[in-house]
Amino acid sequence: MKKLKPTGQYKKDYKRFRNNPKKVEKLFKILELLQNEQQIPEENRPHMLTGDYAGYMECHIEGDFLLIWFDPDTDEICLIRLGSHSELFG
Repeated sequence: MKKLKPTGQYKKDYKRFRNNPKKVEKLFKILELLQNEQQIPEENRPHMLTGDYAGYMECHIEGDFLLIWFDPDTDEICLIRLGSHSELFG
């Protein structure tokens, strides 16, 4: 099982959504899959990013609610950002 290591920016992003139980529940399901090194379902459209986030992964938690993470070949997964397309890439 891998450890989740949230960045400071991820923690700030999470604070904006923590009062939305539906989004948080869906986020925790994805985080559990990441921790247990299981596949993210195709419906969440997991994919590698390019540009400024080259080498990072992204998936859609729901609609325009995205998670960006980095999974190096270690026992940790770095949680980078959480938010909408415009917040993360705008």
